[in-house]
Amino acid sequence: MNQKLFSKDFTLVVIGQIISLFGNAAIRFALPLYLLNLTGSSALYGTVTACAFLPAILLSPVGGIVADRVNKRNIMVILDFFTAAVIIVFSLLMNGANLILLLTVTLMFLYGIAGAYQPSVQASIPALTSPDNFMAANSVINTISSFASLIGPVIGGILYSAYGLEPVLRICTICFILSAVMEIFIQIPFQRQVSDGSIWKTVKSDFSESVRFIRKEKPVIGKTLLVICGINLFLAAMIVVALPYLITEVLNMEASQANRLYGFAEGILAAGGLAGGISAGIFADKLAIHKSGNLVIACSVCVFPIGASLILFSSAIINYIVITVCCFAIMGCSTIFTVQMMSFIQTETPQNLIGKVIAVIFTVSMCAQPLGNTLYGVLFEICKGCEYAVILFSGVVSLIIAVSTKNIFKRF
Repeated sequence: MNQKLFSKDFTLVVIGQIISLFGNAAIRFALPLYLLNLTGSSALYGTVTACAFLPAILLSPVGGIVADRVNKRNIMVILDFFTAAVIIVFSLLMNGANLILLLTVTLMFLYGIAGAYQPSVQASIPALTSPDNFMAANSVINTISSFASLIGPVIGGILYSAYGLEPVLRICTICFILSAVMEIFIQIPFQRQVSDGSIWKTVKSDFSESVRFIRKEKPVIGKTLLVICGINLFLAAMIVVALPYLITEVLNMEASQANRLYGFAEGILAAGGLAGGISAGIFADKLAIHKSGNLVIACSVCVFPIGASLILFSSAIINYIVITVCCFAIMGCSTIFTVQMMSFIQTETPQNLIGKVIAVIFTVSMCAQPLGNTLYGVLFEICKGCEYAVILFSGVVSLIIAVSTKNIFKRF
C-alpha cells in the first residue's frame, strides 16, 4: 500500500528538524565567526574547525549502529536536550575559561552530536514513508536543512553584529529544547535487533557488515564515496574556510558590516541548497541519476569566477556578489546530487542495514573535511594578498576529479 508522504509522524520529524537545524545553523555560524573576529587568523580558524569535524567522523558510525538498534525518536530527543546543555555550559564558562580551548571543545561537541544525530533522521525515512516517496522525502529533509541554514546565519549575523554572542546562545538553547519536546510525540516503527556479545563486539560486527555491503554488494557506492571525499577535500573545505575569511578579513569592509554580510552570504549559500532541494523534489521523475556526474562538474566550474573576480576587481561589493552567486550555484547543484545519492542508497539498502550504511557513508565522506580545512587555513595564511591563487587551485583540482570520475555515475 502506498503510504502518504506527510503522515503525522513524518510531519513532526520535519517540524522538529526546522527548529533543531535552525539552532544548529545559528550556533555553528556564530562561534567560529567569534573566534575569527578575536584572532583574525585563517590558520587558527581552519585548525579549530578541522578539530570540530573529528568527533563527527568518529561518532557518525556509532550513530548509525545505534539508529538500527535503538528507537530513532529517543536518539533525536536525547541529543537535542544534550545540545542545549552544551550551549548552556559554554555560556556559563565563556567569560572565565581559555576561550580558544572552550570554543574548540564546544564545537567538537556540536559537530559530534550532529554526526550521531543525522543517521537517525535519514534512517527514519524508510520507516515513515513508502519507497515511492523516498526521493520526495529526502528532498523535503534537504530543503528543511537548507531553509534552516538560510534563516539561521542571517538572523544569527544580525543579532551577533548588533548585540554580541550571548543572545544567539540563548535563542539556540531554546530551539533545541523545543525540538526535543516536540520529538517526544513522534512514533517511529522499531524492531529490536538481537545483539550477541559486548557493545564493542556489536559495533565492530555492525560496522564490518555495512562496509562489506558497500564493498562487495554495491561497489559503485564505494567508488562514489571516493569521489565525494576528493570533492570535500579540495572544494567543500575551501568554501568553508574561504567564505568567512574572504568576507571578514580580505574584502576590507568595516567589521560589523562584514559580519552582517557574512551572515547573509551563509544565508545565500543555504538558499542555494533550498533551491536545489526544491528542484530535486519537483523534478524527481526527470532527474537521471546516471547523469549525476554533470552536477559535480558544474560545482567545480563555479569556483573559477570567484578567483577571476579577485584578480580583476578591487571593489569589495563586486567580489562579494560574485562569491555569493557562485556559492549559491555550487550549493544548489551539490544538494540535487546529495538527494539523488541518498535516495539511491535508501532504495538499494536492506532495512536492517540502512542506518549503519548511511553512517559509514557520512563518516567516510567527512574524513577529508578536517584535512581540507587545515590545508586551506594554512594556504590562505601563506598566500595573503594572492588569495585568488588558492581559489583557482581548488577549482582546477576539483574539476580534474569531477571529469576523470564521471563514468562512475553512468553505472547507476
